[in-house]
Amino acid sequence: MMCLFAIRAGAALCSLLVLSFSYRGYALGLNYYDKTCPNVESIIATAMKNAVAKDKTVPAALLRMHFHDCFIRGCDGSVLLDSVGSNTAEKDGPPNVSLHAFYAIESAKKQVESSCPGIVSCADILALAARDVVVLSGGPTWDVPKGRLDGRTSQAAETRSLPAPTFNFSQLQQSFSQRGLSTEDLVALSGGHTLGFSHCSSFENRIHNFSSTNDVDPSMHPGLASSLKSTCPINNRPRNAGSNMDPSPTTFDNTYYKLILQGKSLFSSDQALLTSPKTKSLVSKFSSSQDAFYKAFVKSMIKMSSINGGQEIRKDCRVVN
Repeated sequence: MMCLFAIRAGAALCSLLVLSFSYRGYALGLNYYDKTCPNVESIIATAMKNAVAKDKTVPAALLRMHFHDCFIRGCDGSVLLDSVGSNTAEKDGPPNVSLHAFYAIESAKKQVESSCPGIVSCADILALAARDVVVLSGGPTWDVPKGRLDGRTSQAAETRSLPAPTFNFSQLQQSFSQRGLSTEDLVALSGGHTLGFSHCSSFENRIHNFSSTNDVDPSMHPGLASSLKSTCPINNRPRNAGSNMDPSPTTFDNTYYKLILQGKSLFSSDQALLTSPKTKSLVSKFSSSQDAFYKAFVKSMIKMSSINGGQEIRKDCRVVN
């Protein structure tokens, strides 16, 4: 269901309660593989469980990877493609060089191909994996519409359109609305920042030379600012230095929203959610009710992950057929 772009064209907001989602003549459905690959979800779930058991950073990595995939050409697995010849692929674009755990998707793909070759797209595997790692982190579950096709185009230059951690509210709103995502989707999907780790480069704009009058962003809690300045000095910064996104970086919860209200979020884009009355109200709502956050997150994930514009089912997620 290409409802994200359809909305821009004036189409009615598509329901997330229907079982089928269509775009360009083919449909996404909850039962898409019931006859052709009935064990696909259990195969991927097991692969994700094994990957997370070995590396607790996998959930944050795969959830971010899925976001970055969907925000470029729709959820078409283009982020998984390797650079070839003179073409630099999305995964090697500046915002994506820190993406990792591609091996978890490749391992799942290999196992799926063993069971039902040529049936399941890499894009569907990534969408299902993103759901599974949220569940493994203590978050909600949902039924993932399936039937995406894999894209054949992946260009690093296009990653410039990804929303940046330095964005203010109007920039965030524009980025999400261009993809048909609402203000509530923006706030709910930002909750994915409850997982993972950030390098200094993503938030150093807030702790060094913030403005002509303030070295540090005055909206940031002084204690956090002091700690981050120590971790991320201007000179002689340790390689891979940074900070966890929140105190429980491997648990999918609503701590992220509580931190925003305390001035303890890392990114400008996080703190920007308090600069609009509507988003501030949603932050408050999600901070006080984890259940409300989970419900909104699930709804927005289904909406975002249902964009697709692919052309094939790749045999190998790293290369086109």
